Amino acid sequence: MTVSRPAGFLSRLGANIVDGLLITVVWVMISYIVYQEFTAGDLIQNILQAVYAVVVPALWYGYSVGKYAFGIRIARIDGKKVGIGTMLMRVFGAGIVYALTLGIALLASVIMVLVRKDRRAVHDFIAGTYVKHEPPEMKKSAE
Repeated sequence: MTVSRPAGFLSRLGANIVDGLLITVVWVMISYIVYQEFTAGDLIQNILQAVYAVVVPALWYGYSVGKYAFGIRIARIDGKKVGIGTMLMRVFGAGIVYALTLGIALLASVIMVLVRKDRRAVHDFIAGTYVKHEPPEMKKSAE
């Protein structure tokens, strides 16, 4: 297990805020076109967010738009490429754990990212991942 250049809480939070704002803006525009009114917080928006969180990093070397902007990405502990299966475990596996524990595991994740040297959260352990600082220009073709 090699964890190099782990990303801390603030960069992860900032990237998640950017991604959340992006999905909200896209959904508000779509909802206005479809329903002729602005809506937010809809079930469809939540589905769009989940699909984005799984598909974009799987297809884009562990980056999302927010992570790309902050120079961080999701990486697998074993060094292999992040794929759909890994991202499904990270997003939905963790979502189930967070729901079953009524959010206690989510709070534990925040504390883990703040205090652990490797900055891994519950969802990282479930999926065998971590978030690392790696500006986009540092990509390796092997991963």
